[in-house]
Amino acid sequence: MLMIRIVDFATFEKDIRSVRNAVFTEEQKISSLIDFDGKDPLCDHVLCWDDQGIPVGTGRMQKSGHIGRLAVIKEQRHKGIGTAMINAFCELAKRKYLSYVYLNSQESAIAFYLKIGFIEEGEIFFEAGIAHRKMTFSL
Repeated sequence: MLMIRIVDFATFEKDIRSVRNAVFTEEQKISSLIDFDGKDPLCDHVLCWDDQGIPVGTGRMQKSGHIGRLAVIKEQRHKGIGTAMINAFCELAKRKYLSYVYLNSQESAIAFYLKIGFIEEGEIFFEAGIAHRKMTFSL
């Protein structure tokens, strides 16, 4: 059984870093200097652990409702973790009286976000050498 919680960066930094390093640094070859941009202490984070207590997913949300750094360990994808983490952020955003959340989706993940109700906005742009598109979700 998976466990998903909203957590703070200072307390759960090791677990957050383990997931993001596996996905962004090792798998996608993104510099950790780009990934860890100094904004994490100012964000709310979601963390997901598997039934062994191993961290398998994470993401962050800025005060503006900007969701980012959503990552799921490769072997754990297509099990509903990403959707559950987005749902946790949406519930948190509602509690903070936000009317929408938004993110910059990697082009390869646009279909995932469309399936759960996000809407594409603007043109494709590049971030860390990867094609992205802004997407929004009304709460």
